[in-house]
Amino acid sequence: MSTSLWSLLGFTAWTLLLVLGLVLYRSAMVLGGRRRANAWGRNQPSQDPEFFQRLAHAHANCLENLPLFAAVILIAGLTDKWELTDPLSGAYLAFRICQSTVHLTGTSPWQVVIRVSFFLPQLLLLGWMMGRLAGVL
Repeated sequence: MSTSLWSLLGFTAWTLLLVLGLVLYRSAMVLGGRRRANAWGRNQPSQDPEFFQRLAHAHANCLENLPLFAAVILIAGLTDKWELTDPLSGAYLAFRICQSTVHLTGTSPWQVVIRVSFFLPQLLLLGWMMGRLAGVL
């Protein structure tokens, strides 16, 4: 399997791991009788501890970016141009995991700067892979 597909699988696994954390927390709250099963409505203010709010946001951020990465990787596969994405896809995944990890640690100004420093390379790498696939780079 290509490095790009392994990276896509890794991104998907990371996203799954983040949501698993939320599911375990929420299940414990419901089974422990501390919350109702429908206590997490989309338009309700969160009553979760700060860490679990950040976990939900990190997961949502992955969900926003996973389809973009998946589209680029799948196009590389459909056109049999793995050599254009394989060298960059592992770095993309590493930056994604670092960004999410920093997101989980807090939201102080310096942590936000660090998070952005991991997000911007993802945008650049994704754009670079797209440009290579389109034949403009």
